[in-house]
Formats: sequence, structure tokens, C-alpha cells
Amino acid sequence: MVTIREIEADSLTELIELYRELTGEPTDPARLAEAFASIKADSRYILLGAYVDGELMGSLMGILCQDLVGDCRPFMVIENVVVSARARRQGLARQLMTAIEKLAHERNCCYIILVSGEKRKEAHVFYEKMGYRVEKVEGYRKHLSSH
Repeated sequence: MVTIREIEADSLTELIELYRELTGEPTDPARLAEAFASIKADSRYILLGAYVDGELMGSLMGILCQDLVGDCRPFMVIENVVVSARARRQGLARQLMTAIEKLAHERNCCYIILVSGEKRKEAHVFYEKMGYRVEKVEGYRKHLSSH
């Protein structure tokens, strides 16, 4: 049975494993716990999990951003979309995206944006099937080194 709900602290070990699948990099458990506490205290962050028989198998994060243009409605950024390789093709990503879109509607968001790595072609096909379209914009990222 699949349940979509907000992730709580008791799922952080499983979340670390999902992020390792997503990035191929380890996540520091202490830093994750600290960051998790911060986002749980901030209502602009929504961290959803897809649980299969109680086990966390997928996740995504939505961040509400207040816009200052036009009607000044908020928009949502989606980040860190991941479903474990053990649970793909079961509709978990679709259920996660549908749930976050519902929450964006409830919060009066005017649009949702997300970025996906250039080589993640299967993900791109999925996002297009979900109604997202490629917009001709240039994306830029600057990695800041820690001191």
C-alpha cells in the first residue's frame, strides 16, 4: 500500500539512502538532521515522502516563494525528486507530483518550476507527461565553496 505524507524525523536514515541514489554522493546525517529541523519549522517548505508498506521509497521537496510581480502570487520550486530504483514504475513519482501540485494550488501558487539534470532523459519524459513543458530559458548555477 502506498501512502503520500510529509516526512518526519524517523525517516531520515531512509531519506539519506534515497539522496545517495539521486546524487551518488553521501549526505552527512548530522547536517541533514539540522537542516531537516530548520525546514520543518518553516511552513514554506514541504517535504513529501512516498511510503510503500511503511518504507520510504520516494521523496520530493517543494519550496514556496513569494513573487513581487503582477498579482504578487507565490510560486513553487520543486527539488530533489527521487524514487528508489527498487520502486520505480509503480506510480510513486506521479503520486508525489500530484500531491505537491495540490498543495501548490491550495497555497494559490501561480506556477511550479523545477530543473532536471540534462542527462536524466527518463525523468524529462515523465515531467512532460505530467504537464510540465520545456521553456526556452537558460539555467545558471554557481557552486559556492565553503570556507
